[in-house]
Amino acid sequence: MQMIRKVLVKQVVTEKSKEELRKNFHDHKMRLEQECQQLRFEQRKLENKRNVSKHEISERFQQEIKNRKEKMKLADFKLEQLDILEIGSEITEKEVDALVEVNVGAHWDEIMGEAAIVIKDGVVVRIDQ
Repeated sequence: MQMIRKVLVKQVVTEKSKEELRKNFHDHKMRLEQECQQLRFEQRKLENKRNVSKHEISERFQQEIKNRKEKMKLADFKLEQLDILEIGSEITEKEVDALVEVNVGAHWDEIMGEAAIVIKDGVVVRIDQ
């Protein structure tokens, strides 16, 4: 029988991966800033229409802008943490699903134990099981 279990994908931090992460965080932050600007534009456009509650519109848009600003703060925090991160350390990048074969008599703890795929500059360097 086969079942699905979670496997961590870890990345070994190198200069190349650090720069790539920095660029991704920065790009994400810029996208969020553009979304805030677009939301402000849409808010002004809707407020100029008749038969709409400016207060309701303002509240809705301000909440969306606030959410994006919080995500921008998180991106700033991640950038700060990235500067502290040492070359050669491992960070958890994501989690993926893996198929695992389960047979009668198998040790459950071994099947369900933590597994990880370790990647360095886009190349799998180790599989921990």
